[in-house]
Amino acid sequence: MSISIGYLQKYIKAKDHNPQLKDAYFMKLTEEVGELSRAMRKNLRPQSEGGIKETIDEELWDVIYYAIALANCYEIDLEEVIPLKENLNNEKYGNDTEFGRSDL
Repeated sequence: MSISIGYLQKYIKAKDHNPQLKDAYFMKLTEEVGELSRAMRKNLRPQSEGGIKETIDEELWDVIYYAIALANCYEIDLEEVIPLKENLNNEKYGNDTEFGRSDL
């Protein structure tokens, strides 16, 4: 299954969309970043098929989840914003890897 940012935004919005809780989403995001840091420091990787509890794998998803939930609170279309920001980054850092190339 191929998963797009747009799909993730719609999925998360359908199950968890409470703009009035954007501060709580942000606090959860920072908490999850801390948990990711811990998992990375301990190099916690899955020990079995599908066993991602408290691993880098799980914590990365949690960080992405809450970042997307925040984007939804502010009605930000990440598929629209990402290319704009990458163009700014490429210009700022002199990177000639064009965002959106089909050969990547």
